[in-house]
Amino acid sequence: ALLDLSGVHQVTGTWMGSTTIPCTYVPLEGFTQQRVSWSLERDFSSSTIFQRDDTGDHILLSKFRGRVSIPKNSPGDASLLIENLEMPDSGHYTCQVTWRSTDNSLITREVTTTLKVVKVAATKPTIRAGQPGLTVPAGASTSLTCEASGSPPISYSWFRGSPAGRAVLLSRQAELALPSLRPSDSGTYFCQAENK
Repeated sequence: ALLDLSGVHQVTGTWMGSTTIPCTYVPLEGFTQQRVSWSLERDFSSSTIFQRDDTGDHILLSKFRGRVSIPKNSPGDASLLIENLEMPDSGHYTCQVTWRSTDNSLITREVTTTLKVVKVAATKPTIRAGQPGLTVPAGASTSLTCEASGSPPISYSWFRGSPAGRAVLLSRQAELALPSLRPSDSGTYFCQAENK
């Protein structure tokens, strides 16, 4: 039986953004995933940062708490998501997966990926202009989506009113859902995008 991890040699992430270091396998009948661990090697020292076993998920390095996770309920995917990337996150990441077979023997495989965190020139968000007008029949539902390019992370706000005058905050998401519209919902809506 062939259990093999697949990954990539190098991943580049942007400072303050997020990135996924792939580590996947094809689940085989008769083999149960026992443990997944991710370790980071930099400056010639190696430390385990994340471990998943029977007792749950454990983040073993405090500087990664709240920033790393691996997918839940997706068999065969042990990829590591790192959010709010910091420059010192650069290094060699090793994904190690251990399976137990039906005859109780353990099999371990590992794959190493180099992560390079790069700083990009900071740019203000630029919103891609949407359609100027939208006509929707009463009772229908629609949604308005705001898309901006620029340095991550970008946060969005939707308002009703005019940027120069009075405006009411409606949502802090990129998408503004407008269910079962009434005639009183007619008006001007605008989106604001913000980054550091």
